Amino acid sequence: MKIKANCKINIGLDVLRRREDGYHDLSTVMFPIVGLYDVVEVVPNNAAENKYHSLGLVVDCPAEQNLCIKAAQLMQQRYGVGKVDITLDKRVPFGAGLGGGSADATAVILAMNNIFSLSLDESTLITLASELGSDTAFFVRNTPQLCEGRGDVMTPVDLKLEGLWLVLIKPDEGVSTREAYAGVRPAIPTRSLVERLSDPIEQWQGSVKNDFESSVFAAHPIIKEVKQLLLDAGAVYASMSGSGSAVFGLFSSKDRAERLRSFTNYIYEL
Repeated sequence: MKIKANCKINIGLDVLRRREDGYHDLSTVMFPIVGLYDVVEVVPNNAAENKYHSLGLVVDCPAEQNLCIKAAQLMQQRYGVGKVDITLDKRVPFGAGLGGGSADATAVILAMNNIFSLSLDESTLITLASELGSDTAFFVRNTPQLCEGRGDVMTPVDLKLEGLWLVLIKPDEGVSTREAYAGVRPAIPTRSLVERLSDPIEQWQGSVKNDFESSVFAAHPIIKEVKQLLLDAGAVYASMSGSGSAVFGLFSSKDRAERLRSFTNYIYEL
């Protein structure tokens, strides 16, 4: 079974407080980008162990640490299903804050649910995905969601971006999640993220912020420069996605977006 495991962007990301369990409470809207995806193929095998193959972008990660393998092992431990062969055609940049690895892991869960006729409901699939990461559960629904808690408490949001064009630029520098959280300063905003997103999109730039940007930009000036490049090119809104290092801009027309073709091939109509 093949699944197109698309990535996501974060539109606004408030880091509210540090929790006693070491995680942080967040408020962010995750939005799926269906045009940029990995292809995950899962087929049952008769071997004694799972097998993993990768194509496309090279991911510097041992197979046993790959989230796809961890997802397969979780399903096998929980439901006693058989071993699988997993082939990942990697197209989504990694270390980018786009959730590519999380999307791949969720794709494995969804594929194994189908292959082994488990008939698991959405709630169960979300719970399983949540065991693999903070944003993994989002890809079960794969629609615009307000994500709270550590990112795994989801509420659908009516966020209309149809007609806009998305430009993604991924600098060569990467940002680890650990680094991003080490520099963040939690704070509760005076207006909730949902309230701010209800403003016209032209007003988002000053209020719909990613709290990771301040410290990440200080450590990686090139990422700040990329955001400014997008704004200078006419983006109505630009932001770093997640913990970075990818930055996206929303443009009102294809012509404006295409002006950045020399900087990136990641240009999509929403």
